[in-house]
Amino acid sequence: MEIKKDIVLRFGILYLLVLVLALWILGNVFVLQFVEGAAYREKEKMQTDKDIIIEANRGDILAADGRKLACSVPSYRIYMDMLAGGLTDEVFNNNVDSLAICLAGFFGNASASTYRTQLKKARQKGNRYFRVNPRRISYTDLQVVKTFPLFRLGANKGGFIPKQYDRRKLPFGILASRTIGKLYGEKDKGGMVGLERAYNRELRGLNGLSNRTRVSGRWVTEEQLEPVDGKDIVSTIDINIQDVAENALMKQLKKQNADHGVAILMQVQTGEIKAIVNLQRTSTGAYIEDHFNYAIGEATEPGSTFKLASMIVALEDGVVKLSDSIETGRGVCRFYDRTMKDSHHGGFGKITVRDVFEKSSNVGISKIIFKNYKDNPRRFVDRLYEMKLNEPLGLEIKGEDRPLIKYPGDPSWSGVTLPWMSIGYELKQTPLQILTFYNAIANNGRMMKPMLVKAISHHGEIEQVFNPEEIHPSICSLETVEKVHELLKGVVEKGTAKNIKNDRYKIAGKTGTAQIAKGTTGYHGKNGVEYQASFVGYFPADKPVYSCVVVVTGPSNNVYYGNVVAGSVFKEISDRVYASSYLMPEMMETSEIEVANYMPYSKGGKKEELQRVFSELAVKLKNTDIQSEWISTQAREYDVSFRPKGFPRGIVPNVNGMGAKDAVCVLENAGFKVVINGVGKVIEQSLAPGQTYKNGARIFLKLN
Repeated sequence: MEIKKDIVLRFGILYLLVLVLALWILGNVFVLQFVEGAAYREKEKMQTDKDIIIEANRGDILAADGRKLACSVPSYRIYMDMLAGGLTDEVFNNNVDSLAICLAGFFGNASASTYRTQLKKARQKGNRYFRVNPRRISYTDLQVVKTFPLFRLGANKGGFIPKQYDRRKLPFGILASRTIGKLYGEKDKGGMVGLERAYNRELRGLNGLSNRTRVSGRWVTEEQLEPVDGKDIVSTIDINIQDVAENALMKQLKKQNADHGVAILMQVQTGEIKAIVNLQRTSTGAYIEDHFNYAIGEATEPGSTFKLASMIVALEDGVVKLSDSIETGRGVCRFYDRTMKDSHHGGFGKITVRDVFEKSSNVGISKIIFKNYKDNPRRFVDRLYEMKLNEPLGLEIKGEDRPLIKYPGDPSWSGVTLPWMSIGYELKQTPLQILTFYNAIANNGRMMKPMLVKAISHHGEIEQVFNPEEIHPSICSLETVEKVHELLKGVVEKGTAKNIKNDRYKIAGKTGTAQIAKGTTGYHGKNGVEYQASFVGYFPADKPVYSCVVVVTGPSNNVYYGNVVAGSVFKEISDRVYASSYLMPEMMETSEIEVANYMPYSKGGKKEELQRVFSELAVKLKNTDIQSEWISTQAREYDVSFRPKGFPRGIVPNVNGMGAKDAVCVLENAGFKVVINGVGKVIEQSLAPGQTYKNGARIFLKLN
């Protein structure tokens, strides 16, 4: 009982102390509010100076051609100072009815009598910052509101206070939005993710400062320091290619009901990223680019696309030749307590090393690596490290996931690590890291750092240019590059990616189909085994300009192989890019106008007619023996070279740069109804080159 009384006593004392503290706080609040409040309010009125921050305009993020990917659009809320110095009772009462009518008609959310009542109550209370309407208005609407009664008198006589808010807008919607990034909010304009965060210091500018001084009871504003607008970031993104990649991936994700997907297109020689797509399925089944930057932030087991690295190591060390034979048997091989299987049921039997790669034989690749490196696995892994495959790319945007390539001696290293690593398991790479590796092969072994920004400008003037950066001058010998280049072409010509082969240009690449690890449960989750389908390569294979990777995660319609799910997306992107003048022969050289120092420049057209014109001008011609009715020309220092200009059947021809007569001839022969606007050469066509069309379709041409 004594213990119980002691506990009750202690709690009683504690409650009493809390009650006393609460009463003390309430007493102080009462004194400040009702006893000393008037004095403090009077003191505030006597203040003669106030500093006001003037926020700088945030810079824009631009596409490679200068179009805006992200920009700040101002919006406004309307406030009134009911005690403004020049706002007398007479002025207010004479205009309040007219103002109420204008506000009711403009906003439409309340009657004129309601607005009049609210304005009069705010006046009676002496509200210095009365919000007239909660809805924000645009700059155009602001110009209208400024003409309303009272408001037209300005801040002093009419109490008019427009408050500006900058909203960050993405003019092209979801295109590359995850990489462009977003802000924390209006009050804190710092970048949260993407380029908005990486270049926040350059984008945000410098705030200005103004001083408000009380003169004869009225505030007079004097600007002391002008704000400095933020700089613009010129990205490497090509909005046209981005649109092509986004639509191609979106269509396949919907078709396969996949969880998410990535598509990246990179310029081979510079490492410039021309398109980067991250699409995630929402709970409603829609796909958005707002969840996560999978392209740089999700390192997974890549599967068969990593077989290229294994083949390079074996060829560099000279342990195999492409003509050597490997016994793959019935497509099953046991390494210690685990069984390796080929996806091809029944196996391939005895095949060459070339066939092992082109057919993507797991058994063949793992046998090559295990046989030659089981006694010295460090030699194999060291080769991978020498190619920088274990190092992050060091991107400017945050969130890059580190690659994982185990080293012999690691706690998780086991006897089966080496053979499984050789086919892309027990290691991790992000889609961009894999693409950078393949891009190096397309670039004759030179590995380039991926570029997302190429310049910084201020009010249209370039202030800083970013040059391409080299990660590794040569990841392997040129001899090995040439060998694996032929292997990658063989994959498309006669291997696992025959479905994306075409007659117009060659593609080099590799398919990948990997099971997705589920942590402690291995590769079997509650929904069974999930897959990741991928394809990575470059085009045109004989003269690579672009490299591309496509990764589709979690396709759930029983179709999950890389050649079908990811390869078809790759092909749609490459077809559209190739046909849209990005890679047509005349576009792969320097601009004709830039090099035409001596010889005349001409539009493309019929070979016979152009040959006759140049003959009359006594211009020396080259390549006149080409077998093509339609040609383009390249003006050089001492001659003009002819190049064939093809128009593949079944897709919209590219007639940009052609004269009206020739463009109409080509399009009408293809079955189009042509509508022309303007004179000169074609600068725009309503149907994008490379897409399919129906016979009799109408196409509009803009000439200049």
